[in-house]
Amino acid sequence: MNSTKTASPLPNPEETSRNLVSISPFFIVKDLQASIAYYIERFGFQLDFQGPEGDVYYAQVSRDGIGIMLKTILPDVLPCPNHTRHAWARWDTYIYTLDPDALFAEFRQRGASFVKELSFIDDGLWGFEVSDADGYVLAFFRVRKE
Repeated sequence: MNSTKTASPLPNPEETSRNLVSISPFFIVKDLQASIAYYIERFGFQLDFQGPEGDVYYAQVSRDGIGIMLKTILPDVLPCPNHTRHAWARWDTYIYTLDPDALFAEFRQRGASFVKELSFIDDGLWGFEVSDADGYVLAFFRVRKE
């Protein structure tokens, strides 16, 4: 058998790079309804879905094209944000934003819990860090020269 006749053609690298649209981190949470409410009230997200019907244990919240999955497991399976395992690895997700200044002002008005206020949160990254109801740290930033 000739392998060149049975092999799939290689995809065009430019086409495959455009196939990925978004990523949704999946956070284990202690109380699903409390976590959903926090994302809606403090961060302005919307509830996309929760399920399954009759025994709700997971949900997705989203805003401006980004989504975060939330899931309760068992009472003894608790959230484990990165900073609880390694202090230097504090971000559980980072979200590139076009206007961190405006988002910071909105989150402040909504009563979000800031881990780091609007500043250079790392070399060349202008933005801020917030924590959610379970202690996960979300960094919102844009690349900016000082």
